[in-house]
Amino acid sequence: MTSKERAKLRSLASAEPAVVQVGKAGINDSVIRSAAEALEARELVKMSVLDNSGLTSREAAEEIAEKTGAVVVTAIGSKFVLYKKKAKDSKIGI
Repeated sequence: MTSKERAKLRSLASAEPAVVQVGKAGINDSVIRSAAEALEARELVKMSVLDNSGLTSREAAEEIAEKTGAVVVTAIGSKFVLYKKKAKDSKIGI
């Protein structure tokens, strides 16, 4: 992914709310399932890591991206953004 593509995705995600949270239980099957469903529905998903989880946003983003086949767009503070292009009917032109 180029820096221009990453910048476009960051700008699209900036106004979106975080739809999945990684909590005290860490990254379990429920979080992976929720992330996969959100990525399937939206392509671009913002997620957050709660303070009591014991993970940084970068660690959580990389693990979830690996397990869902997504790409980490950005990880800043407690929030991160993942992108997974749909096989067909992609709404984001990247």
